[in-house]
Amino acid sequence: MTLSATAHARLSHEMNRLRRAGQPFAIATIVRTVDATSAKPGAKALILADGTLTEGWVGGGCARAAISRAALDALRDGQPQFVSLRPSDLLDAEGVSAGEHRDGIRFARNGCPSKGSMDIFVEPVLPLPQLVICGAGPVALALADLSARFDMHRTLCAPGALPDPAPDVEECCDSFAFDTAPDRQRFVVIATQGKGDDAALRAALASGAEYVAFVGSKRKFATLAARLQADGVCAQALAQVHAPAGLDLHAITPEEIALSILAQIVTTRREGRRT
Repeated sequence: MTLSATAHARLSHEMNRLRRAGQPFAIATIVRTVDATSAKPGAKALILADGTLTEGWVGGGCARAAISRAALDALRDGQPQFVSLRPSDLLDAEGVSAGEHRDGIRFARNGCPSKGSMDIFVEPVLPLPQLVICGAGPVALALADLSARFDMHRTLCAPGALPDPAPDVEECCDSFAFDTAPDRQRFVVIATQGKGDDAALRAALASGAEYVAFVGSKRKFATLAARLQADGVCAQALAQVHAPAGLDLHAITPEEIALSILAQIVTTRREGRRT
């Protein structure tokens, strides 16, 4: 069975909805079948973050459990999975067991009476990392503009009216109440230049971001950190803040400072990360 036009449209609609909502999911695609199987090459299904198969079709219960497990692993590691579903006698003949990984292939047992074999490619679709820029000064605007090519969901966040940001930048004018949905890498840069430093840093530390940076001198940040620590903010969390923000590129202009911050974010993002 392959997807009808209506089913394909539903699948595409649900994928787009999940992307807009910033929710992770996986897509399973049948690559090859041997002997009798209910699903045929090209069939697809969407798997949610809890392993539930929703739209699409990749076969009955014999295949769904193995595909759900592979999808959960793919979403956890951020890496695609290739599943080969085979009957027990074929697994035994090839000297592999269900659950074994060999040469990039994850083997699973097909206990259905059909005794068919099926190869499935499972691809994770993870939310774009979130870049939150607190502030509306020259460095903040330069960072919003320069980050456009780095595949991140960008939010420019500052109380009150904001200048026109770069295209595709979400605006947050309600204090520093930016989105903190789970299952997403988050990078927060505080470039408030004295206009809401305390509130922005508190929001950044409470957001669960794996990267928080402060645009300003070490002395200015030390004064800010001491004030927040005296008010009960965790000293260990404050110690993890990159201050001053960015790699040491001897940057001077707002654009150069923005470049140094993006370089540091890329380093953090790619060090053993999944996206």
